[in-house]
This record gives sequence, C-alpha cells and structure tokens, in this order.
Amino acid sequence: MVTVYTKSACVQCSATIRKLDSLGVAYELVHLDSNPEALALVKEQYDALQAPVVVTPDTHWSGFQPDKLHELV
Repeated sequence: MVTVYTKSACVQCSATIRKLDSLGVAYELVHLDSNPEALALVKEQYDALQAPVVVTPDTHWSGFQPDKLHELV
C-alpha cells in the first residue's frame, strides 16, 4: 500500500495524486493540515520538509517525482 501525506493547496501534491490515479496505483491519503500527529511523524520518521511525502513498503520520498511513481506500477 502506498501512503501519500498531502497538504491543501499543494501543486506537487495534486500532481502526485493525478499521476497515481492515471497509473492505477492504489493509495491512502493523509492530510497533514488537519492531522498534527501525521505531520510530526513525517518530520521525524521521514525527515521530510516538503509535501507530498510518498511512502511505499520499500522506500519513501518527498515532492513530485514522476519517475519514482512509474516504478510503482
């Protein structure tokens, strides 16, 4: 399962979600704006300062990275 930590009004987040949808990849969205626990987790566990943060069973990254999204198919 892929988890996407996202923020509202985030262009890179929207692009990531659109790309996952177009590739047919299942994912769970976690909204960081309304979830302070998730925001703390992303900062501490993934050392991410940029949204979106994409977490897979094998890896994680932040930002819109189409090449890595294609690898999920």
